[in-house]
Amino acid sequence: MRTDYQCLLVEQDGGVLTVTMNRPEKLNAFDDTMLQELTEVIEAVAQDEAVRCLVITGAGRAFGSGQDLTTFAARSATAGPFKVSQHLVSYHRLVFAIRNAPKPVVAAVHGVAAGISCNIALACDMRIAADNARFIEAFARIGLVPDGGGGFFLPRLVGMGKAIEMSMLADEVSGPEAERIGLVNKCVPLAEFESTTKAFAQRLAKGPTRSYALIKELIYTSVQVDLQTSLRLEGELQDKAFETADHREGVTAFLQKRPAQYTGH
Repeated sequence: MRTDYQCLLVEQDGGVLTVTMNRPEKLNAFDDTMLQELTEVIEAVAQDEAVRCLVITGAGRAFGSGQDLTTFAARSATAGPFKVSQHLVSYHRLVFAIRNAPKPVVAAVHGVAAGISCNIALACDMRIAADNARFIEAFARIGLVPDGGGGFFLPRLVGMGKAIEMSMLADEVSGPEAERIGLVNKCVPLAEFESTTKAFAQRLAKGPTRSYALIKELIYTSVQVDLQTSLRLEGELQDKAFETADHREGVTAFLQKRPAQYTGH
């Protein structure tokens, strides 16, 4: 896998790949290059069996401050008005890459996660926050609506009323408050943030990752369909899981009273 990215740092530790958005002087605001590179690496991860868990985080003081608005200003100055919806197609490709990745994707958030950066974190399967994290659906502050899937992910995580409040008022939500309302899975002191994220990701990487891919498919499909359709899909996916080597290993390990050694097959 490539590691020579202009706006990313990529590091692999066993089955865990950590991708760090690396524009700290801009609080990791998205420009076209970083967006393209992040999408590229996540799409590559989906095909790489050596990667069993992906962590996305930010360099310096923040996870990410959203879209780099100087990009829009420069584009308007040189090319005239443009349709933002056309620009969003690239973000939607990133969102689908995260959601469709057949392995766990974890956002590790410290400092600010605002605007599109916030919603990229929400697109991930799970989120760990430091206690200095600040989540901001900042779009209304500049007269816009949440994009990058925010309108889809936010109400599913925190409920309709809270999603409307966060989107309209655009107030900061702290790391501890984000844990309380279900926006993140875990909030820890900043001093423990790196070690907790590492341990969490390594635990996932050692798990039955083929099963994890099927779990993602079941859960993400089931929130959009009726009970009958969900139960039908449940049976289909359980058939697939039952045939995996990891299922056989899990049962054998249970009977032998030893830790399972999963391979992702």
